[in-house]
Amino acid sequence: MLRTIFLTVLLFFVIVTVHEWGHYYFAKRAGILVREFAIGFGPKLFSYKKGETRFTLRLLPFGGFARMAGEDPEIVQVNQGQTIAVRLAGDEVKAIYLDQLDNRRNVIRGEVESVDLTEKLSMELNVDGEIQKLRVHPQAVMIAKGQETQIAPKNRQFSSKTVGQRALAIFAGPAMNFVLAFVLFAAYIQMVGIPVNNPTYVQIGNITKGMPADEANLRKGDIIETINGIHIGADYKKMIELISASKNKPMEWTVRRGDQEFKLTITPREMKGEEGGKVGITPELPTRRATLWETISGSSEAMVSTTKIIFQGFAHVIAQFSINDLGGPVRTAQVTGEIAQRGFDQLTYWAGILSLYLGIFNLLPIPAMDGSRLVFLGVEAVRGKPIDPNREGMVHFIGFAMLFLLMLAVTYNDILRLING
Repeated sequence: MLRTIFLTVLLFFVIVTVHEWGHYYFAKRAGILVREFAIGFGPKLFSYKKGETRFTLRLLPFGGFARMAGEDPEIVQVNQGQTIAVRLAGDEVKAIYLDQLDNRRNVIRGEVESVDLTEKLSMELNVDGEIQKLRVHPQAVMIAKGQETQIAPKNRQFSSKTVGQRALAIFAGPAMNFVLAFVLFAAYIQMVGIPVNNPTYVQIGNITKGMPADEANLRKGDIIETINGIHIGADYKKMIELISASKNKPMEWTVRRGDQEFKLTITPREMKGEEGGKVGITPELPTRRATLWETISGSSEAMVSTTKIIFQGFAHVIAQFSINDLGGPVRTAQVTGEIAQRGFDQLTYWAGILSLYLGIFNLLPIPAMDGSRLVFLGVEAVRGKPIDPNREGMVHFIGFAMLFLLMLAVTYNDILRLING
């Protein structure tokens, strides 16, 4: 259980981190202030600040975000008539204190006459009846309740950038998932190799724990010579037919392991909901190391074929919606644990599938997803002006709330399915 939880959290951590890094990197390239780079949602578990960005790890490891200045209304503001304290560095304001003013040292305290922290970067303070005009440093911070918030001049805000720059910062998240999926598929091909043409034998690949093959101490890589005196050679289909026809009947196997050959007695077991006997093995075709071109082409083919399967799944869900067809974090953890038992190579391939799925799902035009935000940017490009941010924000909020409720329902269904077997 602990191993399954660890592997699931690790998989999500890697896939989500790569996704959010795409947003973060291209936002920074465009000059956007990224306030927070977070993995997970909910309460903070760990936090540190590097440069302008605070990096946080949060309790629920099923998502993340790169919070860019200007995407949401600023929480901390300075208003006219408010009494504040400022600290200067040279002739510019570097720190603005909004509370505990009596405890601040080496500051100027006064009432705000006027303030502009986005374009002019200036403020006027009434200090004991005297008006002081001050310039504000573009990286000045506001401090309240022990928290620092860096100001965001207009040219550092998300909304100030061109449609192309904003679209790239949004698209980069899913794009990084596609890159990661390609790399993981390529790594899988390098680990397992590619089949040898015209194999002459059947080699055991994965063995299911607790099944007859596992109990008989068969190992991955063993070569099956004969079953009940019948030579198997490369005829895997013949082997399956023999096993299926011998349900609950002992079978005599001859197996070669390296330079040794030995005999085993294995009794195929009847499995619930399946016909015939099973011993719990899958074949592993003889392989050779893939060349660079074979790795690239094989990974590309895996991307294409998996994408087709993902969209077929979407079409099925739309045409015949059933919550039983959906899987949430619990189901994903269960499948991850099962796949992890088959070996690191299979886990690598599964991680590639998850990364590709996340990238594709995020590009769907669902409110709160990256695809929806790209649609709004497309409309802006056609209209020549942005849609009302309040209306767009409401659409994303409703979409996020609906997705969250769906996730709760799916997770509840996953738990019931797990309990009921």
